[in-house]
Amino acid sequence: MNYYKKYTPYLFLFPAFAVLIVFFFIPFFQTLGLSFFDYSSSLYHPAFNGVDNYIKLFKEPVFYKVMFNTFMYLIIAVPFLVTFPLLVAVLINQKIRGVTLYKILIYFPVIVSIVVAAIAFKWLFAGQGILNYALSVFHLPPIGWLTDTRWALFSVAVVTIWKGIGYYMMIYLASLMSVPQDLYEACDIDGANFWQKHLTVTIPHIMPTIALVSTISTISAMKVFAEIYVMTKGGPLNSSKTIVYYIYERAFENLDLGYASAMAVVLLVVVMLFSLINILCFEKNKYGDI
Repeated sequence: MNYYKKYTPYLFLFPAFAVLIVFFFIPFFQTLGLSFFDYSSSLYHPAFNGVDNYIKLFKEPVFYKVMFNTFMYLIIAVPFLVTFPLLVAVLINQKIRGVTLYKILIYFPVIVSIVVAAIAFKWLFAGQGILNYALSVFHLPPIGWLTDTRWALFSVAVVTIWKGIGYYMMIYLASLMSVPQDLYEACDIDGANFWQKHLTVTIPHIMPTIALVSTISTISAMKVFAEIYVMTKGGPLNSSKTIVYYIYERAFENLDLGYASAMAVVLLVVVMLFSLINILCFEKNKYGDI
């Protein structure tokens, strides 16, 4: 009987472990293997070229451009996706009339297809779209939201932010339910106002959730693809092209699988570094001294 109890936890872990093997570890090692081959001359008979793809990668100016765009996208989107949903969750968590309706309306963008959302925003940002029409009403010149190198990346990031607010709001709401009400009552007795209560009680208590949202939103921002594919195709002049879109372009348009695989491996390393930074910054006490 003790024998079965000893191995029961591993039986419950097995399905998740099997999924990880099939959908993560096997594709990862296949991608790593592909990165050491040259597919530019023959797709069916690639030539082994060692680390030449990585050397070529770090010598190519376009790679640094798309990495810069990726980090800029991250800087634009992540602060909004971490802070604004928290503010919305705190406000929605109050005892107000029609709170369920507000939750549904705010969460609605999450269930909308990303392609549909990108097409809608593409119309919104068009040269003759609603935004430029509003500018013309105030006698302001039109802006090339998707055709100007200064605005294209910001315009695409708006879609990611719009789609993510409701999703991260729900994560924060679930975490807010675990905050003891006694702490808020103690703040009321001490005369703390609305903002002081949440700065001294709410934020410290849900810091692990903030760390989770920071990590998820960072990874999501780094692997953005559909918005760029639908709205700008990486243009103009590569100003909105990010690393994942560039991987797709080299792999499926240029059929340079080895080079694209090398970029995918580099992207994985970067994502792992960001996850490590998250642990060091937010959850160091949870894992002990690192």
